Amino acid sequence: MKINAVSIVIPNWNGRKLLEKNLPQVLEAKKYSKNMISEVIVVDDASEDDSLDYLEKLKGEIRLIKHKKNRGFSSSVNMGVNQARGEYVCLLNTDVSPSANFLEHAVRHFKKESVFAVSLHEKGYGPAAGRFKDGFVVFDGLEEKNDSCISFWANGGSALYSRKIWLKLKGMDEKVFSPFYWEDIDLSYRAWKRGYIILWEPRAHVVHEHESVINEKHFNKRFMDLIKERNQLLFVWKNITSDSLFNKHKKNLIKRILKHPGYLRVVHLALKKRDVSLKSRETEKKESKISDEAVFSKFEIE
Repeated sequence: MKINAVSIVIPNWNGRKLLEKNLPQVLEAKKYSKNMISEVIVVDDASEDDSLDYLEKLKGEIRLIKHKKNRGFSSSVNMGVNQARGEYVCLLNTDVSPSANFLEHAVRHFKKESVFAVSLHEKGYGPAAGRFKDGFVVFDGLEEKNDSCISFWANGGSALYSRKIWLKLKGMDEKVFSPFYWEDIDLSYRAWKRGYIILWEPRAHVVHEHESVINEKHFNKRFMDLIKERNQLLFVWKNITSDSLFNKHKKNLIKRILKHPGYLRVVHLALKKRDVSLKSRETEKKESKISDEAVFSKFEIE
Protein backbone atom coordinates (compact mmCIF):
# COMPACT_ATOMS: atom_id res chain seq x y z
CA MET A 1 0.00 0.00 0.00
CA LYS A 2 1.35 3.41 -0.97
CA ILE A 3 1.96 6.07 1.66
CA ASN A 4 -0.86 8.65 1.57
CA ALA A 5 -2.84 6.30 -0.68
CA VAL A 6 -6.48 6.89 -1.59
CA SER A 7 -9.21 4.27 -1.35
CA ILE A 8 -12.19 4.86 -3.62
CA VAL A 9 -15.49 3.76 -2.03
CA ILE A 10 -18.56 3.36 -4.23
CA PRO A 11 -21.89 2.38 -2.65
CA ASN A 12 -24.17 0.57 -5.09
CA TRP A 13 -27.83 -0.33 -5.08
CA ASN A 14 -29.42 -1.54 -8.31
CA GLY A 15 -26.90 0.49 -10.29
CA ARG A 16 -25.82 -1.91 -13.05
CA LYS A 17 -26.30 0.63 -15.85
CA LEU A 18 -24.58 3.41 -13.91
CA LEU A 19 -21.68 1.13 -12.99
CA GLU A 20 -21.17 0.17 -16.62
CA LYS A 21 -21.14 3.84 -17.56
CA ASN A 22 -18.96 5.32 -14.81
CA LEU A 23 -16.86 2.61 -13.14
CA PRO A 24 -14.54 2.30 -16.18
CA GLN A 25 -13.74 6.01 -15.76
CA VAL A 26 -12.82 5.40 -12.12
CA LEU A 27 -10.57 2.47 -13.03
CA GLU A 28 -8.93 4.59 -15.73
CA ALA A 29 -8.29 7.38 -13.20
CA LYS A 30 -6.66 4.80 -10.92
CA LYS A 31 -3.89 4.44 -13.51
CA TYR A 32 -2.93 8.12 -13.13
CA SER A 33 -0.30 8.05 -10.39
CA LYS A 34 -0.91 11.58 -9.10
CA ASN A 35 -4.45 10.60 -8.07
CA MET A 36 -2.76 8.32 -5.50
CA ILE A 37 -5.53 5.71 -5.85
CA SER A 38 -4.49 2.32 -4.46
CA GLU A 39 -7.84 0.50 -4.47
CA VAL A 40 -11.44 0.74 -5.62
CA ILE A 41 -14.05 -0.67 -3.23
CA VAL A 42 -17.65 -1.24 -4.29
CA VAL A 43 -20.16 -1.93 -1.53
CA ASP A 44 -23.25 -3.59 -2.95
CA ASP A 45 -26.28 -2.96 -0.77
CA ALA A 46 -28.25 -6.13 -1.61
CA SER A 47 -28.99 -5.08 -5.19
CA GLU A 48 -31.94 -6.75 -6.87
CA ASP A 49 -30.75 -6.10 -10.43
CA ASP A 50 -27.77 -7.82 -12.04
CA SER A 51 -25.15 -5.50 -10.51
CA LEU A 52 -23.33 -8.40 -8.90
CA ASP A 53 -22.97 -10.25 -12.20
CA TYR A 54 -21.14 -7.22 -13.57
CA LEU A 55 -19.07 -6.61 -10.45
CA GLU A 56 -17.97 -10.22 -10.01
CA LYS A 57 -16.23 -10.00 -13.39
CA LEU A 58 -14.15 -7.07 -12.11
CA LYS A 59 -12.89 -8.70 -8.91
CA GLY A 60 -9.28 -8.43 -10.04
CA GLU A 61 -9.69 -4.65 -10.39
CA ILE A 62 -12.01 -3.89 -7.49
CA ARG A 63 -12.70 -5.06 -3.95
CA LEU A 64 -16.31 -6.15 -3.66
CA ILE A 65 -18.21 -6.04 -0.38
CA LYS A 66 -21.71 -7.52 -0.41
CA HIS A 67 -24.56 -6.79 1.99
CA LYS A 68 -26.98 -9.68 2.39
CA LYS A 69 -29.74 -7.24 3.40
CA ASN A 70 -30.37 -3.71 2.20
CA ARG A 71 -28.96 -1.40 4.88
CA GLY A 72 -29.05 2.00 3.21
CA PHE A 73 -26.59 4.57 1.92
CA SER A 74 -24.91 5.53 5.20
CA SER A 75 -24.31 1.94 6.21
CA SER A 76 -22.81 1.08 2.83
CA VAL A 77 -20.49 4.08 2.95
CA ASN A 78 -19.43 3.41 6.54
CA MET A 79 -18.72 -0.23 5.70
CA GLY A 80 -16.53 0.80 2.78
CA VAL A 81 -14.57 3.36 4.77
CA ASN A 82 -14.09 0.95 7.67
CA GLN A 83 -12.66 -1.67 5.30
CA ALA A 84 -10.52 0.80 3.32
CA ARG A 85 -6.74 0.60 3.56
CA GLY A 86 -5.89 4.07 2.30
CA GLU A 87 -5.06 7.09 4.43
CA TYR A 88 -7.69 8.99 2.47
CA VAL A 89 -11.06 7.86 1.21
CA CYS A 90 -12.85 9.20 -1.83
CA LEU A 91 -16.61 8.64 -1.90
CA LEU A 92 -18.13 8.39 -5.35
CA ASN A 93 -21.76 7.62 -6.10
CA THR A 94 -22.46 5.30 -9.01
CA ASP A 95 -23.81 8.30 -10.95
CA VAL A 96 -20.49 10.20 -10.77
CA SER A 97 -18.01 10.18 -13.62
CA PRO A 98 -14.52 11.51 -12.71
CA SER A 99 -11.99 13.21 -14.95
CA ALA A 100 -8.64 11.48 -15.48
CA ASN A 101 -6.77 13.58 -12.87
CA PHE A 102 -9.69 14.38 -10.56
CA LEU A 103 -7.82 13.84 -7.28
CA GLU A 104 -4.43 15.29 -8.16
CA HIS A 105 -5.14 18.73 -6.70
CA ALA A 106 -7.54 17.58 -3.97
CA VAL A 107 -4.98 15.32 -2.27
CA ARG A 108 -2.55 18.20 -1.81
CA HIS A 109 -4.84 19.98 0.63
CA PHE A 110 -4.28 17.28 3.24
CA LYS A 111 -0.79 18.57 3.88
CA LYS A 112 -2.67 20.70 6.38
CA GLU A 113 -3.65 18.36 9.20
CA SER A 114 -6.81 20.28 10.07
CA VAL A 115 -8.39 19.49 6.69
CA PHE A 116 -11.08 16.85 7.07
CA ALA A 117 -12.48 16.77 3.56
CA VAL A 118 -12.26 18.25 0.09
CA SER A 119 -15.47 18.43 -1.90
CA LEU A 120 -14.92 17.75 -5.59
CA HIS A 121 -16.02 20.12 -8.34
CA GLU A 122 -19.22 18.75 -9.80
CA LYS A 123 -19.77 20.37 -13.18
CA GLY A 124 -22.30 23.18 -12.79
CA TYR A 125 -22.01 23.39 -8.99
CA GLY A 126 -19.81 25.43 -6.67
CA PRO A 127 -19.13 25.23 -2.91
CA ALA A 128 -21.91 25.34 -0.31
CA ALA A 129 -22.75 27.91 2.36
CA GLY A 130 -24.90 27.23 5.42
CA ARG A 131 -27.16 29.60 7.36
CA PHE A 132 -29.39 29.53 10.40
CA LYS A 133 -32.65 31.07 9.21
CA ASP A 134 -36.03 31.20 10.93
CA GLY A 135 -34.99 28.54 13.41
CA PHE A 136 -33.71 26.03 10.87
CA VAL A 137 -30.45 25.27 9.08
CA VAL A 138 -30.62 26.01 5.37
CA PHE A 139 -27.94 26.09 2.73
CA ASP A 140 -27.07 27.76 -0.53
CA GLY A 141 -25.17 26.46 -3.50
CA LEU A 142 -22.64 29.12 -4.45
CA GLU A 143 -21.32 29.93 -7.90
CA GLU A 144 -18.37 28.01 -9.28
CA LYS A 145 -15.05 29.67 -8.47
CA ASN A 146 -11.52 29.61 -9.84
CA ASP A 147 -9.82 29.09 -6.49
CA SER A 148 -10.26 26.59 -3.68
CA CYS A 149 -12.31 27.81 -0.73
CA ILE A 150 -14.18 26.57 2.32
CA SER A 151 -17.49 24.74 1.94
CA PHE A 152 -20.25 24.13 4.49
CA TRP A 153 -20.17 20.44 3.69
CA ALA A 154 -18.39 17.85 1.58
CA ASN A 155 -20.75 16.10 -0.81
CA GLY A 156 -21.24 12.50 0.27
CA GLY A 157 -21.33 11.43 -3.37
CA SER A 158 -18.14 13.12 -4.54
CA ALA A 159 -15.56 14.10 -1.94
CA LEU A 160 -12.18 13.12 -0.54
CA TYR A 161 -11.85 12.56 3.22
CA SER A 162 -9.18 11.95 5.82
CA ARG A 163 -9.98 8.42 6.96
CA LYS A 164 -8.34 9.04 10.35
CA ILE A 165 -10.65 11.97 11.11
CA TRP A 166 -13.65 10.14 9.61
CA LEU A 167 -13.15 7.28 12.08
CA LYS A 168 -12.67 9.73 14.92
CA LEU A 169 -16.04 11.28 14.03
CA LYS A 170 -17.51 7.75 13.73
CA GLY A 171 -18.59 8.30 10.16
CA MET A 172 -22.08 8.93 8.88
CA ASP A 173 -24.89 8.72 11.41
CA GLU A 174 -26.92 5.67 10.37
CA LYS A 175 -29.18 5.74 13.41
CA VAL A 176 -30.52 9.27 12.98
CA PHE A 177 -30.55 9.95 9.23
CA SER A 178 -31.22 6.64 7.50
CA PRO A 179 -32.34 5.85 4.86
CA PHE A 180 -30.94 9.01 3.18
CA TYR A 181 -30.58 12.83 3.15
CA TRP A 182 -28.56 15.16 5.41
CA GLU A 183 -26.06 12.50 6.54
CA ASP A 184 -23.16 14.17 4.70
CA ILE A 185 -24.17 17.62 5.97
CA ASP A 186 -24.35 16.25 9.52
CA LEU A 187 -20.89 14.68 9.26
CA SER A 188 -19.41 17.87 7.84
CA TYR A 189 -21.02 20.07 10.46
CA ARG A 190 -19.70 17.86 13.26
CA ALA A 191 -16.24 18.22 11.73
CA TRP A 192 -16.51 22.01 11.62
CA LYS A 193 -17.57 22.14 15.28
CA ARG A 194 -14.55 20.09 16.28
CA GLY A 195 -12.20 22.53 14.59
CA TYR A 196 -11.59 20.78 11.29
CA ILE A 197 -11.81 22.38 7.84
CA ILE A 198 -13.74 21.44 4.71
CA LEU A 199 -12.65 22.75 1.33
CA TRP A 200 -13.96 22.83 -2.23
CA GLU A 201 -11.44 22.28 -5.03
CA PRO A 202 -12.29 23.71 -8.49
CA ARG A 203 -9.72 21.59 -10.34
CA ALA A 204 -11.12 18.28 -9.03
CA HIS A 205 -13.53 17.76 -11.92
CA VAL A 206 -16.36 15.24 -11.87
CA VAL A 207 -19.78 15.04 -13.49
CA HIS A 208 -22.64 14.06 -11.18
CA GLU A 209 -26.01 13.02 -12.58
CA HIS A 210 -27.99 13.91 -9.47
CA GLU A 211 -30.97 11.83 -8.37
CA SER A 212 -30.10 8.90 -10.60
CA VAL A 213 -30.59 6.51 -7.66
CA ILE A 214 -32.76 8.30 -5.09
CA ASN A 215 -35.64 9.30 -7.32
CA GLU A 216 -39.32 8.75 -8.02
CA LYS A 217 -38.56 5.57 -9.92
CA HIS A 218 -37.41 3.89 -6.73
CA PHE A 219 -39.21 5.86 -4.00
CA ASN A 220 -42.53 7.64 -3.55
CA LYS A 221 -42.05 11.41 -3.94
CA ARG A 222 -44.09 12.17 -0.82
CA PHE A 223 -41.92 9.77 1.16
CA MET A 224 -38.71 11.41 -0.10
CA ASP A 225 -40.04 14.90 0.75
CA LEU A 226 -41.04 13.80 4.26
CA ILE A 227 -37.65 12.20 4.94
CA LYS A 228 -35.85 15.31 3.71
CA GLU A 229 -37.89 17.55 6.03
CA ARG A 230 -37.67 15.11 8.93
CA ASN A 231 -33.89 14.95 8.67
CA GLN A 232 -33.62 18.73 8.47
CA LEU A 233 -35.50 18.82 11.77
CA LEU A 234 -33.41 16.05 13.32
CA PHE A 235 -30.24 17.85 12.23
CA VAL A 236 -31.23 20.83 14.38
CA TRP A 237 -32.23 18.69 17.35
CA LYS A 238 -28.93 16.84 17.20
CA ASN A 239 -26.43 19.53 16.26
CA ILE A 240 -27.58 23.01 17.28
CA THR A 241 -26.28 23.17 20.83
CA SER A 242 -26.32 26.96 21.19
CA ASP A 243 -29.05 27.85 23.72
CA SER A 244 -29.84 31.05 21.86
CA LEU A 245 -30.21 29.41 18.45
CA PHE A 246 -32.10 26.43 19.82
CA ASN A 247 -34.60 28.70 21.55
CA LYS A 248 -35.15 30.44 18.22
CA HIS A 249 -35.72 27.04 16.68
CA LYS A 250 -38.39 26.10 19.21
CA LYS A 251 -40.27 29.35 18.68
CA ASN A 252 -40.12 29.05 14.92
CA LEU A 253 -41.09 25.39 15.02
CA ILE A 254 -44.32 26.35 16.76
CA LYS A 255 -44.93 29.09 14.20
CA ARG A 256 -44.36 26.66 11.35
CA ILE A 257 -46.81 24.14 12.79
CA LEU A 258 -49.48 26.81 13.32
CA LYS A 259 -49.02 28.16 9.81
CA HIS A 260 -48.70 24.75 8.16
CA PRO A 261 -50.56 22.11 10.25
CA GLY A 262 -49.45 19.43 7.80
CA TYR A 263 -45.93 19.87 9.17
CA LEU A 264 -47.09 17.90 12.20
CA ARG A 265 -46.53 14.80 10.08
CA VAL A 266 -42.84 15.72 9.82
CA VAL A 267 -42.62 16.35 13.57
CA HIS A 268 -44.29 13.01 14.26
CA LEU A 269 -41.72 11.20 12.14
CA ALA A 270 -38.86 13.07 13.84
CA LEU A 271 -40.19 12.25 17.31
CA LYS A 272 -39.77 8.56 16.54
CA LYS A 273 -36.02 9.24 16.54
CA ARG A 274 -36.10 11.78 19.36
CA ASP A 275 -34.25 9.62 21.89
CA VAL A 276 -31.36 8.70 19.61
CA SER A 277 -31.02 12.27 18.33
CA LEU A 278 -30.98 13.72 21.85
CA LYS A 279 -28.40 11.16 22.94
CA SER A 280 -26.24 12.26 20.02
CA ARG A 281 -26.89 15.86 21.01
CA GLU A 282 -25.24 15.24 24.38
CA THR A 283 -22.18 13.93 22.57
CA GLU A 284 -22.07 17.07 20.43
CA LYS A 285 -22.22 19.27 23.52
CA LYS A 286 -19.26 17.46 25.05
CA GLU A 287 -17.05 17.16 21.99
CA SER A 288 -17.66 20.41 20.10
CA LYS A 289 -14.88 22.98 20.30
CA ILE A 290 -16.48 25.73 18.18
CA SER A 291 -19.90 27.31 18.65
CA ASP A 292 -22.73 27.11 16.14
CA GLU A 293 -22.55 30.87 15.71
CA ALA A 294 -18.85 30.69 14.87
CA VAL A 295 -19.44 28.04 12.19
CA PHE A 296 -22.26 29.99 10.52
CA SER A 297 -20.22 33.19 10.63
CA LYS A 298 -17.72 31.58 8.25
CA PHE A 299 -20.42 31.46 5.57
CA GLU A 300 -22.06 34.84 5.88
CA ILE A 301 -22.91 36.00 2.37
CA GLU A 302 -22.22 39.66 1.82
